[in-house]
Amino acid sequence: MTHSTRHFSPLARLLHWTMALLILAMLFIGIGMVATVSHAHDTLIALHRPLGVALLVLALIRLGVRMKNGSPALPSDMPAWQRFTAKASHFVLYALFIAMPLIGWAMLSAGGYPITLFDGYHLPAIVPQNVDLFALLRALHTWFAFALFATVLVHIAAALFHGLIRRDGVFSSMARGER
Repeated sequence: MTHSTRHFSPLARLLHWTMALLILAMLFIGIGMVATVSHAHDTLIALHRPLGVALLVLALIRLGVRMKNGSPALPSDMPAWQRFTAKASHFVLYALFIAMPLIGWAMLSAGGYPITLFDGYHLPAIVPQNVDLFALLRALHTWFAFALFATVLVHIAAALFHGLIRRDGVFSSMARGER
């Protein structure tokens, strides 16, 4: 759905920027987790798991807001291939926002690891414990993380292109809203 407004709603902008910060943090926390065997590893895991669940919840809320409110129309002078790429990249981002935490949750379930959120509260397992499934999901989580990182970089590049070169209002529709 697309609306005729020129800007995203305040809630959509809040969700976007909150998730942007959390996703960047998660990518770096994830890299740190796999790159260290020090005592920091446990701290990073303790951060990564609840942040992943929080991102899943935020992504579902954001998807609902997007489906309800739509998004501002893209500039009419944008080439068709850029319009298609913009829509496809947003679809990929939303799919990864939802898939990454679910795959992580399934991976930990398959490995028999609890997902502690706070004060000893654990999420239930969503798949049976299975070493082969754990290995497959771990690899998938890693590859999807690379895909998410690449898609985020392309998204940032496109935002900068619209904000600094085209100056067509696409960037400002998410950056500052109506003024």
